Amino acid sequence: MAATNEKFEFRGFNHLALVCKDMKKTVEFYSGVLGMPLTKTIELPYGSGQHFFFDAGNGDSLAFFWFPDAPDAQPGVTHPANMVGQGSLATAHASMNHLAFDVPEEKIEEYQRKLEAAGNECTPVVNHDASETQASAEITPTTFVRSIYFTDPDGIMLEFAAWTRDLDERDVGVAPMSVD
Repeated sequence: MAATNEKFEFRGFNHLALVCKDMKKTVEFYSGVLGMPLTKTIELPYGSGQHFFFDAGNGDSLAFFWFPDAPDAQPGVTHPANMVGQGSLATAHASMNHLAFDVPEEKIEEYQRKLEAAGNECTPVVNHDASETQASAEITPTTFVRSIYFTDPDGIMLEFAAWTRDLDERDVGVAPMSVD
């Protein structure tokens, strides 16, 4: 199902900007472990920090700010305190819960092995489906995306996700919740 936006012409994301504790470790992880080329580096004025951009594929960028006076991360507030399958994934309103990179379905297991070989803890492959827990160890007829989860040096939860089928009108049927 190709939904059409009648109001604005979006072409994807230009960039997502996150905040890191250590720019050197961030570069080592995103370029060294994940292989994302560093495309732009900026020294912010008056010693107020740095802003680095990485190529995330498809013309998109992932960017990081480093601020010398940034407050510390607060697991469970700024990012999930647990990995998928290990406890609550709740985070505060207006926080970023996780970032999912679109990857080829046939590469999920290979990428899991590569991450683990580089010293990163990963979840087992999660087959997201319509089962009671919304996840199965095996692919089911209702599986719509397969993924693995891991974290970066700052604890930001990342996901490699692969669509297994085209989504359609059957996939949009849950009424949105409201606090009012």
